[in-house]
This record gives sequence, C-alpha cells and structure tokens, in this order.
Amino acid sequence: MVDFTKIAAGYIETFNETDAVRRKQLIDNLFATDVTYVDPRAAIEGQENLDAMIAGVHTEFPDWSFELTGTVDGHHDQARFTWSLGPAGEEPPVLGFDVVNLDAHGAITAVHGFFDRIPTA
Repeated sequence: MVDFTKIAAGYIETFNETDAVRRKQLIDNLFATDVTYVDPRAAIEGQENLDAMIAGVHTEFPDWSFELTGTVDGHHDQARFTWSLGPAGEEPPVLGFDVVNLDAHGAITAVHGFFDRIPTA
C-alpha cells in the first residue's frame, strides 16, 4: 500500500530544499528519472530539468516556502494534494494543487500542477 501522505510530504520537502546537493538526493529518491512536470508556467521532462525549475522558484521567491494544506487524497497510482507558497508567518500569496502519478515502486513519474491563486504583478 502506498503512503500518499508520505509522498506528498517528500514532494514538499524537495521543493523547499535550497541546498543543491541535498535537493538532488531528494529528487533521486522520490522522482523517476524521466519524470514530467506540467503547470501553467512550465512543461519539463527529467530530473535535471526538475531540479533547475525548483532552483528557479527559489531564485524568484527567496525566503518563501511551500506547505501542504488540506488532506492528501490518493488511489491506485495517483495522488492529489493542495499546497501554499509564501513567506513564513504571512498569508501565502500562492495557492495550488498538484496531481502526481506514481510507478509500481512509488516514484513520481508525472506532476500535473494547477494554481488556485497567484500574484498578478
């Protein structure tokens, strides 16, 4: 049985990691080599590109962090969860949810990201 909450928590941990070496280890442990990631701002393939995208988020939003919000929901080989992104202790300006697909070993093979709220400036 897949622990979808653990997968989502690992995903958020990976996206929050600012140390490049540690983030690479997290990506290697959680994501398939040929992972795909699609959201309204990005469409990428592969662990290396995922790592670069996450590093870009840290550059664009320094000192902001992701948090899981709500309950993680999953069945078969997919899970969905909501998240927020913003400065600690403040109302997060970015809200969204992701749907992830998993392989037979629990590695994330695809991410489908959606924004519920994003700054317009």
